[in-house]
Amino acid sequence: MAYWIKMNYERETYLIDLDSISAFASGFNKRITFWLPDNGKPIIINNNNNPKTYEDILAYIQRITIHPIGNYWVKIVYDRHEYIIDLNRLSTFVFDSSQRIMFWLPDGKESIIINPQTNSEAYSKVLDFINQKTGYSVP
Repeated sequence: MAYWIKMNYERETYLIDLDSISAFASGFNKRITFWLPDNGKPIIINNNNNPKTYEDILAYIQRITIHPIGNYWVKIVYDRHEYIIDLNRLSTFVFDSSQRIMFWLPDGKESIIINPQTNSEAYSKVLDFINQKTGYSVP
């Protein structure tokens, strides 16, 4: 089921299906960033420049994190940002010798590294997802 929003951004009007977005990021500056599917263009929204869109996206994020339907959303604090990521849209996971997990946001082309000591809840959730999805047990 699509969740469409209409927004003005950089002097253009966008119609975006938020269900097609694989990750959102927010920082201490109260901006929300997401990346458009297929081209990876970052869209950065804040409450000052686009209050209605900002509130619509916050409501959507709350809906998907409280009642995920068919998706496996996880919140990860990394590099002074909170990322909300649908793990079902990831296709590669890398484990280093320190047992950290690294993956790339599908549309954002950014890497995320999860340390088991500093982010144990997200680390466990990602490990559980990997085991359920792939059948592989990893460190």
